[in-house]
Amino acid sequence: MAIAEFIIRDIFSAASVFLSLIALLGLLLQKKPFNDVVAGAFKTALGVVLLQQGVAILITSFTPLAEAFAVLSPSGRVAPGMATEDFMGTYSMEIGIVMIAGFILNLLVARFTKWKAVFLTGHMLFWFPFVTVAVAINAGLPMLWTILVATLFTAGYYVIAPNLARPWVRCVTGDDSFTLGHPSVFFIITGGFLAKKFGNREKSTEDVQFPKNLHFFKEIAITGSLIMMITYIVLTVIFAVSGYDYSSLYGLDATKGIFQFIFVSGLSFGAGLTVLLLGVRMIIKEIVPAFFGIQEKLIPNAIPAYDCPMLFPYAPNAVVIGFIVSMAASILTLLVTSQLGIFRYTMIPVVITCFFECGTAAVVGNALGGRRGAIISSAACGILMIFLMGFSLYFVDRTAALWMMGSGGQDFSVLAIMEGLLLKLVAK
Repeated sequence: MAIAEFIIRDIFSAASVFLSLIALLGLLLQKKPFNDVVAGAFKTALGVVLLQQGVAILITSFTPLAEAFAVLSPSGRVAPGMATEDFMGTYSMEIGIVMIAGFILNLLVARFTKWKAVFLTGHMLFWFPFVTVAVAINAGLPMLWTILVATLFTAGYYVIAPNLARPWVRCVTGDDSFTLGHPSVFFIITGGFLAKKFGNREKSTEDVQFPKNLHFFKEIAITGSLIMMITYIVLTVIFAVSGYDYSSLYGLDATKGIFQFIFVSGLSFGAGLTVLLLGVRMIIKEIVPAFFGIQEKLIPNAIPAYDCPMLFPYAPNAVVIGFIVSMAASILTLLVTSQLGIFRYTMIPVVITCFFECGTAAVVGNALGGRRGAIISSAACGILMIFLMGFSLYFVDRTAALWMMGSGGQDFSVLAIMEGLLLKLVAK
C-alpha cells in the first residue's frame, strides 16, 4: 500500500513528474545523448509547470464570476453530497486502485489492439476514477463490485474517448502527433459535427482583420484581458441594478476598489493565457519527439493523449470566443430550466468548463466551420453543459455532487450518467 500510495500521489497525480518520466523513457529508448535526455525531461517538466501555473492564474481571475453567478441563480434544493476532501479521504484506496488498474488496461489495449491512444493527462487520470467510484458508491455497490465496475468504466474512457477524438484533433493540428486525454471529447464531437454542417471554413476566428490603430487586438493576451474586464463590468452593472452588493460578492475591502478589481482580474486573465500557451508550446516541442521512442520500442504506433490546452495555440481567438459564448448560453439555459423546474437540484454556470472544454470545442469548431462554427459549437456546448450537469447530479447526489457542480457538465457528467443508468438497469 505504501508503494501504491507513492505511485498515486507522487507520480500519477503530479503531471510534471509523470510526463517528464514519459519523456525520459522515450528519449532513453531512442538512445539519445545524456545531455539531450536530461534537457528533454526537464524542459517537459518545466512546460507542464508553466501550463499549470497559467491554468491557476486563469482560474483565480474568473473564480469570482462563478461565485457571483451563484447569487443570480434561482434558489432551490442543493444536492447534499459529501465535501470533496471527505470523499477523497474515505475512498482514496478505491480511487487509487481503479486509477492504476485502468491505466494498465489502457496500456495493454494500446499494445495489442488498433486502439493506440495512451491517456497521459496526469490529473485527469485521477479525476475519472474519482467520478466512477462516486457513482458506484452512490448506487450502493459493495466495495469489490465498486472497484470492478469503476475500473471497467474508467479504463473504457481512457481507451475509447481519446481514440474517438483523434480525427477531430487531426482537423485542428493537421497531423496525428497527439489526441485529447481530457473530458472535452463529447463536446468536440458534438460541436465539431454542428460546425461542419452549419459553419463556414473560409472565415477563421484567427483571420479577423483590425484597422492599423487597433492591431493590438490580435494579441490574445490583450483581447482576453479586455473581454474579461467587459464581462466583469456588465456583471457589476447587473448587480447594481438588481440591488446586490457587488463589493461583498467580489470580496472587496477598503484597500481594493471595484476599478482596481476589474482591471487586475482582466490583466490576470491575459497573463494566465500567456503563461499557459508558453507552457503548451514547450511541452509540444519536447515530449512529442520524445514519445517516438515509446512508439518504436514499447507500443508501436502509440498516440499520446494530452490535456486540452495543447490545442489552444492553434486558434487562441476561438478559445476566448468559446468561453464568452458558452457562458452566455449556459446562463440563459440555466435561467430557463430553473424557471421550468426541470432539474431536482440547483446549479450554477461552471466557469471552468466554459473556458477549457467549451473553448476546446470552439477550436475544433473553428477548424471545421470557421468563426460561425466556433460560435455554434460553443453555444451548443454551453446548453449541453447545463443538461448534462442536471442529469448527472442524480447519480452522485450522496457522494460527489458538490465536486460535480464545480467541475462537471462535460465528459465527467456523461460518464456518470452512463454508469448510473447501467447500474439502475442491473439493479432492476
